[in-house]
Amino acid sequence: MEPVKTIKEMHQLIQKNDMLLVYFGSNTCGVCRDLQPKIEAMIDRYPNIRAVKVDAQNVSELTASYSIFSAPVVMLFVQGKETVREAGIISVINLEEKISRYDALLYGEPKK
Repeated sequence: MEPVKTIKEMHQLIQKNDMLLVYFGSNTCGVCRDLQPKIEAMIDRYPNIRAVKVDAQNVSELTASYSIFSAPVVMLFVQGKETVREAGIISVINLEEKISRYDALLYGEPKK
């Protein structure tokens, strides 16, 4: 996942991508460090979805603009709209079920 560091960059990514997954985490957060590779492995199964990460601790202006108060947070934007937001203890299985449904709606058959 490539890093995003500005609000302007985030707005451009949301507008340019039909589906954008944003991972807000921190290097000082153990849960964030453990969850990020799982999210990356899961999102690799969805080539139409762009995934980016935000360092919640070092990009406070960006986290504040999206009302992120703790980490980790995963957000999915579909056609410019926030459609999924998961925070805290995140079930990758449940998150993938939601992502799979949106992916199937936009791009066809769900992933197995």
